[in-house]
Amino acid sequence: MKSLEEREIWFLTGSQALYGDDTLRQVAEQSRQIADALNDASGVPIRVVWQPVLTDAESIRRICLDANTSDACAGVIAWMHTFSPAKMWIAGLDALRTPLLHLHTQANVTLPWSSIDMDFMNLNQAAHGDREFGYIQSRLGVARKTVAGHVSDPSVAERIGAWARAAAGRAELSSLRLARFGDNMRDVAVTEGDKVEAQRRFGVSVNTYGVNDLVAAVDDVAESEVTTLVGEYADTYRVVPELRSGGDRHDSLRYAARIELGLRHFLVSGGFGAFTTNFEDLGGLRQLPGLAVQRLMADGYGFGGEGDWKTSVLLRTLKVMAGGLTGGTSFMEDYTYNLEPGQERILGAHMLEVCPSIAEGVPSCEIHALGIGGREDPVRLVFDAEPGPAVVVGLADMGDRFRLVANEIEVVAPTEPLPNLPVARAVWKPLPDLRTSTEAWLTAGGPHHTVLSSAIGVEELADLADMVGVELLVIDADTKIREFAKEIRWNQAYYRLAQGF
Repeated sequence: MKSLEEREIWFLTGSQALYGDDTLRQVAEQSRQIADALNDASGVPIRVVWQPVLTDAESIRRICLDANTSDACAGVIAWMHTFSPAKMWIAGLDALRTPLLHLHTQANVTLPWSSIDMDFMNLNQAAHGDREFGYIQSRLGVARKTVAGHVSDPSVAERIGAWARAAAGRAELSSLRLARFGDNMRDVAVTEGDKVEAQRRFGVSVNTYGVNDLVAAVDDVAESEVTTLVGEYADTYRVVPELRSGGDRHDSLRYAARIELGLRHFLVSGGFGAFTTNFEDLGGLRQLPGLAVQRLMADGYGFGGEGDWKTSVLLRTLKVMAGGLTGGTSFMEDYTYNLEPGQERILGAHMLEVCPSIAEGVPSCEIHALGIGGREDPVRLVFDAEPGPAVVVGLADMGDRFRLVANEIEVVAPTEPLPNLPVARAVWKPLPDLRTSTEAWLTAGGPHHTVLSSAIGVEELADLADMVGVELLVIDADTKIREFAKEIRWNQAYYRLAQGF
């Protein structure tokens, strides 16, 4: 699994040979300065690697092919510093399979009004060159993001940074391996999906392993490793007395640690970045994995309950995209509502598996009965989610395509304490309101399993959807049901027609 620090964004600058060596040296110097400014910008999370100025069709084609095959390159930024005749870019753009951002900028912020001459105009003509480049991208149907403005503007760097995070997520998808322990929950529709199409569309490899393969890994864990990890639990969480050393349920905590160690070893040795479990298929496991799943999510692994591999894939992708940002990202499920007028809320949780990256304060490590699964009482972390703006997003297989549905929300504190709800949970107000949000979500066929993120927003999701060619429906403060339903119908026609092109 690669982190943002292991990825690169290549910076390509277009020009042409007729300007002569002196001008091209100035172009190279100024384009290096733009690349350096992006590297210095706090909003850009991935290292920008400057590439030599491109002045002919073969060098353009070659750099695009190199970007495709580089394990480090997550995307390319292109800027036409001067005028770069667009027919030179046809072969390269046609071959490019790496996400592209068209940066429409220039070296200077202000014009030197009193001294400007034709030499300055010929050197600084991105307003001219980028229009030529924009035309050929549109003519070829090249998917890209266009960002205009000077790189010294923080908003420009932030938009580039959002795209760079999405590019890293897309790169992670292309090599992600997911382990399903057992199948999905019986008779459930939305957790099904076309794994072959997912690999074709995203690159992710989804395969099933017997639960007892995991059991064997759990049984192989040494007692000394268990003791060390239990000590880490005591140092990290508020462990209830019955789970502490000497407590009457301490053995349950040790077995939860054994599950985590065995599961972690299985995932690391197999090169997996995501996984699923299913309470209906636990094999020889004594507990449904709860604490182990929560801690693995906190370390960046994707997870989906009841065999939901699509949500697990989505979670891992957003975890990568959120690297270094404040806020958390977790597996989530809409459970129940507060429908009191003026106080409408959604209470989200899951049986056990909510990531502590979204927790407010220090989680409590507890043990409680679980009415499903038919196993011993499982250990889990209990907490409320940190209040603040966030998004919930789900990935559904619509049969002829995948669909992302996202809802902007405001996580809030529970209206009252929840002393009898022994699971991690989040309470939120959906935008624009609960009625519109839920009607839109249901109209879209959005899944009940989601990813909640207070780190990633709609812009990053939109960039990711564009990169992988997936539909995205957004429910936000401006959503109106009639227009939302029309968007779904238009999208239906578009995506079906696009498959025939």
